[in-house]
Amino acid sequence: MVTNVKLLKKQEIAKDTMAFYFEKPKGFEYRAGQFSDYTLINPPETDEEGNTRGFSFITAPYEMDIGVATRLRNTAFKRVLRDLPLGTEVKLDGPYGDFTLHKTESTPAVFIIGGIGVTPVRSMIYQAAHDKTAHKITLLHANKTPDDAPFAADFDRLVIVKTNFTYVPVVTDTSVVDWNGERGHIDANMIKRHVPDLNAPIYYLSGPEGMVKAMRQLLVSLNVNEDNIKTEEFPGY
Repeated sequence: MVTNVKLLKKQEIAKDTMAFYFEKPKGFEYRAGQFSDYTLINPPETDEEGNTRGFSFITAPYEMDIGVATRLRNTAFKRVLRDLPLGTEVKLDGPYGDFTLHKTESTPAVFIIGGIGVTPVRSMIYQAAHDKTAHKITLLHANKTPDDAPFAADFDRLVIVKTNFTYVPVVTDTSVVDWNGERGHIDANMIKRHVPDLNAPIYYLSGPEGMVKAMRQLLVSLNVNEDNIKTEEFPGY
């Protein structure tokens, strides 16, 4: 579907990170974890990167609006998006992608995620909670500091509601004080602490390209079946 959607709300959700919520078009359907392309219409500035970007849905299909989130960089697209007045329309083209939760509920899901790569994960986990699926879900989410972590409060709330959901926030800046969670980069020992049977789950890797490749190599070195690894790389725009 290609259609225009109206900006309803924008919200800072982490350091230099904003969420944008748009009116859901009538009849628009997507699966949790998918993405769409968004094009600015007659923007006041542009650059060689163009006026279109792909963003995963942060909202689950059952939710009223459609939302996306992004780290804010000093590019023309990001500046215009950040400053868009409410009510402005952008062009939506989508949905696309197959980075979606597997259907077999007896098979656990383990998400190993870096930074803003958590956007499709929020959609998938919230839809699973809404549908009351039996998936046992574990989320390891690495960010430099707690302030850099999008949706931490959402995931904390979900732990209370969905008893088969485990949230493991990870801080990679080891100098951070007042932090009782996991520290340092995700490694084999950290995964083993939170995944009792390494061969049971489907693994979902999402985040910066280098991190996704490193986590894939790590899982393969742990003899995880490559057919059980799904990936989504987030380019640095």
